[in-house]
Amino acid sequence: MAANKPEEILHTYLHVQDGGKIEQIAVTEQFWSDLVGGSKPELDQGRLMSAFSFSQDWPSWERHPASEELVMLLAGATVLLLEETTGERALLLDTVGSYVLVPQGVWHTARTTQPTTLLFLTPGAGTEHRPV
Repeated sequence: MAANKPEEILHTYLHVQDGGKIEQIAVTEQFWSDLVGGSKPELDQGRLMSAFSFSQDWPSWERHPASEELVMLLAGATVLLLEETTGERALLLDTVGSYVLVPQGVWHTARTTQPTTLLFLTPGAGTEHRPV
């Protein structure tokens, strides 16, 4: 696809397919519930790239049983919490471009007190959520 104009990652997800093709997917309110509910099987392969802005703690934990996840700071600062067998591990992301590779299957959440934007490269298949 030829670039006609720059796009905004906060308004478009990118499906990075295993063969190298990248497909744009419009962000909708029901996207993640549709994905978790199994109504988007075409996204089970490859990775989803997305960004999310928030200024409060996440209301849930998530994990990705299919693969690890890249979480990169684009703006602000946050503490990424990983639930490990030895307890919670807190990782401070406070430098733009700093990132964490969240291990496959590890529950994680984020805490912040300021406007923050994170970029994610996430396996589409099997994402799970639970309340904090």
